[in-house]
Amino acid sequence: GEALRFYKLGTDALTVFHDELDLAPFKVKVKQGGGHAGHNGLRSIDQHLGAEFRRIRLGIGHPGHKDRVTGHVLGNFAKAEEDDLAAMLGAIGAEADWLAKRDDVRFTNDVALRQQG
Repeated sequence: GEALRFYKLGTDALTVFHDELDLAPFKVKVKQGGGHAGHNGLRSIDQHLGAEFRRIRLGIGHPGHKDRVTGHVLGNFAKAEEDDLAAMLGAIGAEADWLAKRDDVRFTNDVALRQQG
């Protein structure tokens, strides 16, 4: 919140990238506003700034049982997932201009296409 206030920016200038249990691993979605869904980082941002900011949801998948969520969220990616992780991050970087231009649909589509290719 302090950085936004210092630069006299509103939450419309904020984009938060976060892990998302409810998305398949390495899937990328954009969402404007919404609840925190139990995500501690989003909860903290909500408390300081409100919920109306853009979120880039990065799928990590659900481990299957709620008792395994903490270890899944805080743990490292498996060796077998490293190529998919690199492809996702590379696609996000390559298509980041669309985020800056606020063309979330184009960003999402182009990231998905890069991940398939």
